[in-house]
Amino acid sequence: MDKKLNELKKQYQNARVPDELDDIVEAAIMKGKKEKMKNHKKMPTVVTKWVGSVAAAAAIFTVGLNTSPALAQTVNDIPVIGKVTQVLTFREYKENDKNYGADIKVANVKGLDNKKLEQTLNERYIADGQKLYSHYEKTVKDLEKKGGGHYSVDSGYKVLLNDQQLLTIERYEEQTAASSFTTMKYDTIDKENKIVLSLPMLFKDKAYVDHISSYIKDEMIKEIKESNQEKVYWVRGAGVPVDDLAEDELFESIKTNQNFYINKKHQLVIAFDEYEVAPGYMGVVKFTIPTHVIEKDLVSNKYIK
Repeated sequence: MDKKLNELKKQYQNARVPDELDDIVEAAIMKGKKEKMKNHKKMPTVVTKWVGSVAAAAAIFTVGLNTSPALAQTVNDIPVIGKVTQVLTFREYKENDKNYGADIKVANVKGLDNKKLEQTLNERYIADGQKLYSHYEKTVKDLEKKGGGHYSVDSGYKVLLNDQQLLTIERYEEQTAASSFTTMKYDTIDKENKIVLSLPMLFKDKAYVDHISSYIKDEMIKEIKESNQEKVYWVRGAGVPVDDLAEDELFESIKTNQNFYINKKHQLVIAFDEYEVAPGYMGVVKFTIPTHVIEKDLVSNKYIK
């Protein structure tokens, strides 16, 4: 099945998007709706198959969504997948060599009321994608000059939250040579007030820094002890040797503008890149902050519940 889907994707990438694609997809959707009504008693089965078919079509017709406003609107009108279509793959840089590889997906936001904000976000995503691909090309050329090597880049995005109020986009970037290194970027967008949220905006003053940092340190120590040191963080007080670490490598406090996002439960999540507060095998580290820890610091409960 995966092989067949990959073949279809390749065929699509090499084909011109037909002018009648909108009509084809709309007809397929209407057929699915009629079939669902006809087989009302078997509704769970029909809906599952219909949604699965649309999901497969979405994977194949990504370019169609970007090039055909009518198609994008048609998909947006489907309640089941309407929210997903607000963040699409605008461009993909892809290379696959024996020793080198790149798969860079560039996100594109559609449907925000504030078109200037939408444009600003999309221009930044495009610039970041171009910058990463240029870095990949330069790295490969430098390696080839030195006799060759191994290097790959994998970058993409996930929609972590998309409700009536907020849109949270996670963008990841993993570079692999002798070892791998992963960084994350997050955008949490208030769709009602048409702004991108920053961490300081959520709080009355800077007291949140100490309160969140204290909670995270306690959680780090707790996780280290409960895992019999299988989990390791660079923090004092957990019995883990840290004498060989520089003072600035030990976790003491989050930054005022620390990486963060708001999850589906409208909880605050603090994120650290790989190697930022722990050894590489721990990967990207995230801590969900209980609302009661920061409740007195919040400007309001508009975003954090």
